[in-house]
Amino acid sequence: MKKLWQSFTLALVLSVLIFGGGSENPHIVIKTELGDITVEIYEKAAPITAFNFLKYVDEGRFQDACFYRVVKMDNQPDDKIKIEVIQGGLAFTSRDKMLPPIEHETTKMTGILHKDGAISMGRLEPGTATSEFFICVGDQPELDFGGKRNPDGQGFSAFGRVLEGMDVVRKIHQQPAEGQMLISRVKISNIVRVK
Repeated sequence: MKKLWQSFTLALVLSVLIFGGGSENPHIVIKTELGDITVEIYEKAAPITAFNFLKYVDEGRFQDACFYRVVKMDNQPDDKIKIEVIQGGLAFTSRDKMLPPIEHETTKMTGILHKDGAISMGRLEPGTATSEFFICVGDQPELDFGGKRNPDGQGFSAFGRVLEGMDVVRKIHQQPAEGQMLISRVKISNIVRVK
């Protein structure tokens, strides 16, 4: 019993250290035309990426952004490693609102893995992430550090997780697409901090 209690205590302490204690983390709401998605931002575990995303939020830069890309098992014929995500940001609406690129925080550094509902930054090369983000639909370990989705093996920078609204994420994921691009982009009226 004593060992069980020690294990539980250790797990609790590690959870607080890694994720900053759930109640202290900022919460944001992505307001879309198909419903709201509430996300917890792991500010302490991924300080660079979280600060960047929250700067966009707090400065109202995501107003009139959109979700424009859905990656499904059947629309990535040239990729050996399949993933499932929805992607959004400013690339198709307000590129002038983009801030400079940020340093790449790997999942090895942060401990935040690409599990179902994880929110992460889109990028080309490491250190090129700006305003584009994606949400995982199901667990996506090939997006973590060492994963094979990108040849560089650096993975993507996860920085939070959906608390409420995975039904909205899945609804966006099922919208009609031509290839990976949505036929009708899903409007994001704004992303706001609620906690």
